[in-house]
Amino acid sequence: MHAQIAEALEADFHELVDSRPELLAQHYAEAGLVEKSVACWRNAGHRSAARSAMAEAAAQFQKGLDQLAVLQGGPERQRQELEFLSALGAVLVAAKGQAAPETGRAYVRARELWEQLGSPSEFLRVPYGLSLYHVIRGEFDSAQRLAEDLLNLSRHRNDSGGLVLGHYACGRTLMFAGRLVSSRSHLERTLSLYDPIGHSSFAHQAGIHPLVASQASLGILLFCLGFPDQALARSNAAIAEARRLPHLPSLAASLGHSARLLLLVGDAVTLDERAGELISVGTEQSFPQMRANGVTFRGWAKVKNGDVAEGISLLRSGSTAYRATGAETWMPHDTAVLARAYEVAGHIEEAVTLLDDVLQTVEKKGGRWLAAELNRHKGQLLLRQGHSEAAEELYRKALSIATEQEAKLWELRAAASLARLRHDQGRDKEARDILAPVYGWFTEGFDTPDLKEATALLHTCGA
Repeated sequence: MHAQIAEALEADFHELVDSRPELLAQHYAEAGLVEKSVACWRNAGHRSAARSAMAEAAAQFQKGLDQLAVLQGGPERQRQELEFLSALGAVLVAAKGQAAPETGRAYVRARELWEQLGSPSEFLRVPYGLSLYHVIRGEFDSAQRLAEDLLNLSRHRNDSGGLVLGHYACGRTLMFAGRLVSSRSHLERTLSLYDPIGHSSFAHQAGIHPLVASQASLGILLFCLGFPDQALARSNAAIAEARRLPHLPSLAASLGHSARLLLLVGDAVTLDERAGELISVGTEQSFPQMRANGVTFRGWAKVKNGDVAEGISLLRSGSTAYRATGAETWMPHDTAVLARAYEVAGHIEEAVTLLDDVLQTVEKKGGRWLAAELNRHKGQLLLRQGHSEAAEELYRKALSIATEQEAKLWELRAAASLARLRHDQGRDKEARDILAPVYGWFTEGFDTPDLKEATALLHTCGA
């Protein structure tokens, strides 16, 4: 009966094959016509993904996988399973989160099949997706190994798509590891290799479009390296590109990176706007990880606007929701922001405890891109408690880390903190000697809070 219904529907209403493949899939499945059911579930999943209905797409791809399990094994069945799993992983990036266990299971199984089938080039997005799964979980060594293997394989095959994915995966991991200059090289190489025609399908294949992701990541990276104006330009370009794509996960990712950059820059007004849009997209589309980030960003905007208690509550709930997806990579920064909120509220001991915990995490697990700032902030807190020698030691440690990483913005902040300490001690010449060389390196960003404060401090010290 179901077979007759499905065949009648397909014959009489041919448009249903394109517009309602899930209806046909269900009838074929109940009729035991497994291969036809699998094909329809595949079409249904891709159709849902194309309109960013990621939870729906995930359910449809899973139903296709369930039907595939009925078929006998062999290379063709393995290839179909690989296709379903790679598509499932890409939609789960948004529907569950990049680091969610479900996302990881899909990519781990897909990678096993990919290797069994000889690592076909059309599925290079599988090791790419698994690398990003590990990096968002804070498992940097595993992520980097996968990224380097992908890049080496793509170079050997001269595969342009694989090179784009490999360079982005390497760049993203190296940024979090604190190897900022190398990260920049990979991310800029991603942009130079990207072909808008040949690589146009990457948004749906990779979960988040690598072009958008590279520009957004470069925004944060260039800020750390001391190029605030270029950072904001890259971030805005990522959002503009994402708005042109019919792919809401890429838009949400660009908004999230932009909001984080604005938090680093100190623009609370625009930050609140970005957070609002990110929360809206994340809520309407059921993107849990992205919504959690939006709540965190809104929390800091609330703190900056004077609603400290509500801001702290949002910061806590956003971080909790983010971590519930399996994600860890941004937790050091989110915890540091919560510590700043505690500082604003006058809870200095609680802030110090938070920073101690996050510094231990960074030391054990990696993620050193923020290490200089964490040490500097802890120094500020200890200074407020009257421990000037301990504060100076931490400022110098922050300077050393920032210099090693060539993170000029972190170096400027550390130098300014140490120079301010010297000024308060009545040692203005030493203060100028510490801050002036770092400040003199900058060629842009003079209307940002960091450069304005450094300018004012130098004037105060007689420069």
